Amino acid sequence: MTSRKVPEKWQSSLKAAKATQVAFDMDEKIQLAIRQEALTHGLSPSDQIRDILGLPINKRPKRPRLTVSLSTDDYKVLAEKYELDPSDQLEIKKKLMEDLIKHVIDNA
Repeated sequence: MTSRKVPEKWQSSLKAAKATQVAFDMDEKIQLAIRQEALTHGLSPSDQIRDILGLPINKRPKRPRLTVSLSTDDYKVLAEKYELDPSDQLEIKKKLMEDLIKHVIDNA
């Protein structure tokens, strides 16, 4: 069996592919404290854990954003709520953002 040389442009991806994700099952209070620390420091929970452990953190700026996974059924429910077509995902996203902003303002 011959080993194949990995193209240079894939070298950095090779390191990431060799990394192993480690999950921690710990008390909810500990998890919440680490998440709150991360938020305070503008880090992801993963980066906060790396910082606590003294490991290097990727300093590349990240676009701050929130994410949610929406199924086809979710889009149907939201389309009905916003009186839109379920296929009009961009307009649904705009309405979602308006709702989230309104929620924060109303609860401030």
